[in-house]
Amino acid sequence: MLDAPLHTGAQHPDLLWILVPSFLSFVAGLGLGSVSDRLRNWLRPQRDAANN
Repeated sequence: MLDAPLHTGAQHPDLLWILVPSFLSFVAGLGLGSVSDRLRNWLRPQRDAANN
């Protein structure tokens, strides 16, 4: 009865193909989140009042 809620999918035949892309996309999201301000400023530089 408790087997279905406790099933983790560890016996899935393609578990490696699920975990590796998931982990890589998580790490890529962390990387983009940490450099998002620099990336945003590089793509759209803010003009200050002295440059107008």
